[in-house]
Formats: sequence, structure tokens, C-alpha cells
Amino acid sequence: MFLEALGSAMLGLALAWAAAYRLPHRLPARNLVLSTGVAGGLFGAFLTHTALGSGYFPVIMLGAAAVAAALLSLLLRPAERFRRRSATA
Repeated sequence: MFLEALGSAMLGLALAWAAAYRLPHRLPARNLVLSTGVAGGLFGAFLTHTALGSGYFPVIMLGAAAVAAALLSLLLRPAERFRRRSATA
């Protein structure tokens, strides 16, 4: 259980760091991004472990990565160049 928690936190941190490195202009503050990645990884591991049990380490890591990526995607802002002006402006 400890290795699942540690692995999922590290996986979430790695995903968050990669997102913050690749998309700094579309994400909020780096501290928020990194903490969201860790929290998403831990929550994803908790959900997957609760659903499947303790014998599926690779699947639990996959669940942690999926939830961390989903939470990080909620932080993304639209790119400036794709914003459209309203007809009345």
C-alpha cells in the first residue's frame, strides 16, 4: 500500500511537471499545477485500489495517471490566439 501511494504521488508529480514545462502559458501557477498532479495521482490510486483490491499494481498506477491527467486538464486555459471576439465588441 505504501509503494502504491508513493508511486502514484511520484507519477502525478511527473505528469504535472511535464505539463508545467510544456504548457506554462496555458496553466496557472506552478505550485497549483504540481500539487494538483500529486493529489490527482493519490486520488486515482485510492479509487482504483478501492475498486480492484491490492493485487493489481500496474493497473492502479494506470488509474492514478488517468485521474491525474484528467485533473490537470481541468486547469488548462484556452490559448490566446484562438479566442474570438464577440460580434458586439
